[in-house]
Amino acid sequence: MKKTKLLKYIILGAVAALVATFMLPKRESRKGHPRDYAEIAANGTLRAATEYNSISFYVDGDTLSGFHYELIEAFARDHSLQVAITPEMSFNERLEGLAEGRYDVIAYGLLATSELKDSLLLTAPIVLNRQVLVQRKMDSPDDSLFVRSQLDLAGKTLNVVKGSPSILRIRNLGNEIGDTIYINEIEKYGSEQLIALVAHGDIDYAVCDEAIARSAADSLPQIDINTAISFTQFYSWGVSKQSPVLLDSLNSWLERFKTKKEYKKIYRKYYK
Repeated sequence: MKKTKLLKYIILGAVAALVATFMLPKRESRKGHPRDYAEIAANGTLRAATEYNSISFYVDGDTLSGFHYELIEAFARDHSLQVAITPEMSFNERLEGLAEGRYDVIAYGLLATSELKDSLLLTAPIVLNRQVLVQRKMDSPDDSLFVRSQLDLAGKTLNVVKGSPSILRIRNLGNEIGDTIYINEIEKYGSEQLIALVAHGDIDYAVCDEAIARSAADSLPQIDINTAISFTQFYSWGVSKQSPVLLDSLNSWLERFKTKKEYKKIYRKYYK
């Protein structure tokens, strides 16, 4: 069973591509413009981008699931809209798709960095999360690869999804410990694929959201996720700066929805 689950993490990228190609609405090939709420409502379809992983959005048999998937579906339902969801593994592609109007919202946990605030509008906080180091468990007491504290990151190379907001945090952490931490940005894989690469010994370290790492650790007992890279912080969704009414609609809905039992049930389902 565990080997079967492990294989799932390796092939998630391919599955996401197949889902985007055969199961979900096609993305427009031409560049458009960011839409605000009135244009979205007139069209009847909200276009959302997210990452394919076991927390945000995934296919289980003939069922679509995921925290951000269920949340954006609930928003669309309450506003009489349909949702066209695109699983996009590249962080930069999600940002570019938003700027070009292919997507109306990035329904995925975004950390509020100064760079992101300059390029898009962030909703009210949706979840609390933090970045953690993913590494293999210690082989022996003198295992030189095993990181016991942030100070041990000096001179190490950390693998991250290309364009990830965690890059800024890693650079700041290097300043805090007074040494260089090298960063390797990987474009074609999402967080769970990086975790699988660590588990298999292809890379030594990765940095990703703690919720995703904890979900993967259930099937990958050889990984350690106990070293925090960042403090616990709020994560939000993102919309274009040309979509202020959509932002207001999302924020007003989130304020109401997060007080309901339905939200609490969805949250407990994915964040234990």
